Amino acid sequence: MRILLISHYYAPEFGAPQRRWSALVRRFIAAGHQVTVMTPVPHYPAGRPTADQAQCHHVGGTETGMHGETIVRTHYLAHRGDIVTRSADHALAAIDGLRRSLLRFRRRSARPDVIIATAPAIDSLFAGTILSRLWRVPLVVEMRDAWPDLVTHVGAAVRHERVSGGEDPPAPDPARPPRRSLPRQAIGVVKAQVHLLVSAWQRDAAQVVTTTSRFAGVLRKRGIARVDVVRNGADLNVVQPQRDHVPAHEELRCLYLGNMGRSQGLETVVRAAARVHAEGVPIRVRLVGHGAERERLDGLARELGAPVEVHPRIPYSEVGEQYAWADTVLVSLRSWEPFTWTVPSKLYELLATGRHVTALVAGESADVVRASGAGDVIQPEDVDALVDLWRDLQADRERVAVRASGRNWVREHASDDVLARRYLEILTEVREG
Repeated sequence: MRILLISHYYAPEFGAPQRRWSALVRRFIAAGHQVTVMTPVPHYPAGRPTADQAQCHHVGGTETGMHGETIVRTHYLAHRGDIVTRSADHALAAIDGLRRSLLRFRRRSARPDVIIATAPAIDSLFAGTILSRLWRVPLVVEMRDAWPDLVTHVGAAVRHERVSGGEDPPAPDPARPPRRSLPRQAIGVVKAQVHLLVSAWQRDAAQVVTTTSRFAGVLRKRGIARVDVVRNGADLNVVQPQRDHVPAHEELRCLYLGNMGRSQGLETVVRAAARVHAEGVPIRVRLVGHGAERERLDGLARELGAPVEVHPRIPYSEVGEQYAWADTVLVSLRSWEPFTWTVPSKLYELLATGRHVTALVAGESADVVRASGAGDVIQPEDVDALVDLWRDLQADRERVAVRASGRNWVREHASDDVLARRYLEILTEVREG
């Protein structure tokens, strides 16, 4: 089977979508299939290539990937990470990928048997839809997250916080005429149109793939019948199980490893650590990664005198040392409805380590932690509950003992081998109509 993958993110970049597709492509090729990847020159997360990437990867270049896949590099737009320039980057890469695909596959005999367009970026779905219609080749639309619902909800929530700190906004002053908020209205119209477009592309596809059952259910309620689930996962050959340890240290060691953005709600973690510390309970917290909130979290920890260390992103080769240091590992999301439909990809790696998981999540993420018996679940953004949990874990160290249940759950439900086999079954069914 000849597969064309359209993705804005791909190796050698490092991140959840890059890891997912590297794992899947490796197994697709090992099973005898051909894969062509249409993707920009590497420029994530900085918005521009590193010096090494700029030297090794060129716009219009054709490369052989580390698994034997063919990679065609498209244009990109260097950006600052803001929504405007990042959206322009997505659009440019998708349009150039569409153009290069039409040129590369002019001969009908060379065209792919199936196209996969993966979002985000949502613009990749546009390119995949056009190619599918022109070539009459089946399209698989992959929604790696609850897009565009998440963007719409997060934007509204962030505006609410800026206005009122999370409380209801103040009542208008009758003595002052109301101000028109045309930009906000315009943004609302654009988001509504994006919703309609994405839903249309999903209905037009031969198959939609999501990474969670709950979001698949949301799409089915919207009338999108052909929906299947292929989770994110973990490579059990790469993620090594941690050895159980009887801590020689008195303090409870808590580790968060990943993105530090608004979506994660890590302010809750910092405030809980400060309160536990103030009670005289020995505790240390490490936040390791990058994101828009990293500096603010570091400042909050200093302000509160919290025993929280904030570290920059580290190479994956050093991740094992961090897991070995920890007694419990954190997964955290805000209490926003779309997050009940999603599961952070990092969670599967945490389960595979065997470390106790402190999970500030709801919905499907909470279901996974409970089903795997991997740790304790509390409501997102609940400082009081997190303080209580950490106090109890420090007092009873047996509760943070390494357990095999999380890794066993991943082996059965979310290992890369299992996920690749399921994906290939879907692609075969789509190709055969």
